[in-house]
Amino acid sequence: MAKGKSSAKGSAGAGDRHVYREFGPADPMARAVPDRPPNQQTVRVQVSRKGRGGKTVTVITGFQHSPATLTALAKQLKAQCGTGGTAREDTIEIQGDHAQKLVELLVAKGYQAKRSGG
Repeated sequence: MAKGKSSAKGSAGAGDRHVYREFGPADPMARAVPDRPPNQQTVRVQVSRKGRGGKTVTVITGFQHSPATLTALAKQLKAQCGTGGTAREDTIEIQGDHAQKLVELLVAKGYQAKRSGG
């Protein structure tokens, strides 16, 4: 009976294993994101309320930047709009309806920005 318990525990614990890496990237299969200049990027600006409890958010998609560059750009845009927001993967979310202002700011920075949606 003790043998059955240890084998059941061993199979259940197999999914709980942790692997620690001391050197190298956290995800060795992750690819480097090319940090393209703004004039070679077309970004879309749209206003969305889906899945946010009725709150309006301006979503900018289509960036091809490294996470550090995207975070710095998000910080600049949030300061210009005077509101909060976040940078996720290849998108920036700014709280509130600032689509027109963000299109103007992005075009001034050299991006090919277009407004999409209503």
